[in-house]
This record gives sequence, structure tokens and C-alpha cells, in this order.
Amino acid sequence: MHPLQQALAQARADHQYRQRHIRDSAQGVLLQQDGREWLSFNSNDYLGLANHPTVISAATQAMTQGGVGSGAAHLISGHHRLHHELEEALADFTQRSRALLFSTGYMANFAVISSLYHKGDAIFEDRLNHASLIDAARLGEAALVRYQHLDMPSLGRQLDTHAAAQRVLVSDGIFSMDGDECDVTGMCQLAKRFDADVMIDDAHGIGVVGEHGQGTVLSQGGSEQDVPLLVGTLGKALGTFGAFVAGPDDVIETLIQTARPYIYTTALPPAIAAATLASLRLAREEDWRREQLQSHVQTFRRGLEEMGLVAATSTSPIQPLLLGDSETALRASQALQQHDILVSAIRPPTVPTGQARLRITFSAEHSEAHIRSLLDAIEQSVLPLLRDQ
Repeated sequence: MHPLQQALAQARADHQYRQRHIRDSAQGVLLQQDGREWLSFNSNDYLGLANHPTVISAATQAMTQGGVGSGAAHLISGHHRLHHELEEALADFTQRSRALLFSTGYMANFAVISSLYHKGDAIFEDRLNHASLIDAARLGEAALVRYQHLDMPSLGRQLDTHAAAQRVLVSDGIFSMDGDECDVTGMCQLAKRFDADVMIDDAHGIGVVGEHGQGTVLSQGGSEQDVPLLVGTLGKALGTFGAFVAGPDDVIETLIQTARPYIYTTALPPAIAAATLASLRLAREEDWRREQLQSHVQTFRRGLEEMGLVAATSTSPIQPLLLGDSETALRASQALQQHDILVSAIRPPTVPTGQARLRITFSAEHSEAHIRSLLDAIEQSVLPLLRDQ
């Protein structure tokens, strides 16, 4: 058997084989997928903006006027007025000097780390950081040092141990699999003590956390001076596509001049920028969406506790239900499907061995009845699996 075939067979045997599913409807809490209708708790569309009529209208109008593709990289002829307006709006939203658009969050993280930190430097990362942050450090020339999850004393010990020309402390704002929040204040205190930079990837915080959804850094009182490197994505709470880096003028200008993922990539379609300008306005103005999210989270957590299950520490729309091994997580996901509910089983290597889970995510578009349906399905179909372990 070819090594590739062996590896695929082993993934199946370990209950870690992944499959794509075909969705026929727009993104939303009710989906048409694989020929069935589902109640979905699977997406990162936290504010319910991915299919909002105002966002669709903005994209459609921009596409009618300006076409579909941008046709070139930003530094050639791809940088449209709508891109520029969105960068200015994102800088204002995050209270930063400037912002720079990227095609994906993966590219944005790679651009920052590879462009600003080099041989002789050190990158200190939380062990549960997103794969894009870990990969960016591994692919670069700087040394990667990892500290225990959310453990500031652990980070302090690592900083004490590893000398470097430049040091940067890197963390998710909201962790994508656990839903818990980084200690921005603690990181900034250590950064001042050890003369280090701070970088926060707030992909799951922008639009959701803090006043008007301005993100984890501002919600904890952090400024651009405290956290000079902020990354955010547009394809989660803002409902569109792409990412951005926001920070001081010299940082943004350095990325424009040197970041290969920026220089050598075709710019986002201008219509995506127009759609994001519309969704950003909705995110700022419609605080009821965040209030609805928090209500759903509290209802869900209370429901788990009433069943005798331990809720995760997360208070974000990401609510993991830890199940242990991959087989149990798959069986739990399949059991919920019998109730027409979609929740993905998250397994290693996405999460550590022994921490397979259901990753349940909420949207402002969910109703109270939807949350009750989920809780009833967990009680009827998932709870018996856990009791049998």
C-alpha cells in the first residue's frame, strides 16, 4: 500500500478522517446541506451578517459598477477606492493609525511575523494559538517559544530564559476551539518588563467582544501603544471575506513594502470591500446582536448545568462540549444529526489528544427556541453516550 493510502487508512481507523459537505443554501442558522435541512450551530457568522440584505445589496451594487475581480495585486492596479475606504474604516473602528487588507487571516499572520521578525529574534506563543500563528513562526527565521495556555507566569519564565534581539508575545484574542479570552493586560505588563512587542489575532473577537464589537484589546483597555500588532478577519462576525492588520503607520508601511503575502497576491474583489463596509456599520450600530449572543450563551450554559454537565469557561459564542476521544465526538455529532442539528466533531490534531469535542457556535440569528432544541437533543442523544463511557 502506498504511504499516502496508509496514512488515509490510519486516519479513518483513528476516527480522524475529515469529509467535506455540500451546502446548497446561503449561510445561516437554517441550512440546506447534503440534501437535507439542518439547524446549524457550526458557523462563525456570529452576528448573522453573511446573508444580510444590506450587505448583499452593497456587494451587488459595487459589482455592477466595478466588476467582479480586482485584476491585480494592490501595488500594481488592484487597489480600489473601496479597499482604501474599508482600510480607513477598520482603522477607525479599532482605534488605530492605519489598517491594511489581506486576502485571508492566514496570510495576514504570516505577513506580520515573517516581515517584522528575523534570525536572532524570538516569538512567544500560547500553546493553543491558531495554526496560522504557529505556522507563521515555524516558517520564519525567528525562534518559536511556546508557553502554557493563558499562563502568564509560564510566559514570564520563558521570557526570562530566552534572550533575543527582538521579542514579540503572540496570542489569539478569543481562542477558536476553546472560546476563552487571552489576558491582554497581563501580556502587556510582561511586554513592558521585557521590552517586547505584543501581537493579538482577534479573528473571533472583532464584532463580538467589547463596546460596539471593537474587539478584545479595546475591551481590556489596551491601546495601539500597548498592542502595536492587531490582526482581524472579515469572514466571521463581519460576514464577508478577508482579513486586516491594524497598527502604527511604520508597521503598515513596512508590510506594504516587504510582506510577500501582500505584494504577490491579487487584491480582494472591490465588491467584498463594499459589503464589509456595510456589515461593519451594522456591527457598530446594532448592539442587540451582541446582546442576543450573550443571552444564547447564558441559556445554553444554564441548560448544560441543569443536565449535570460542566460548561466550558468560555463566555464567547464558541461553546465547546468536551467529550474526550475522537470516536465519542463523532458519535455525538452523528446523534445530533438524528435531530436535524449540525454540530461538528473537532478532533486531533486540531485539538490536543484526549480533548475531542463538539464545537458549538451561536449566531444572533438563532432564536430561543433553537437553543432549547439543541439542549433537548443533547439531553436525549449525547448525555447517554457520556454516561456509557
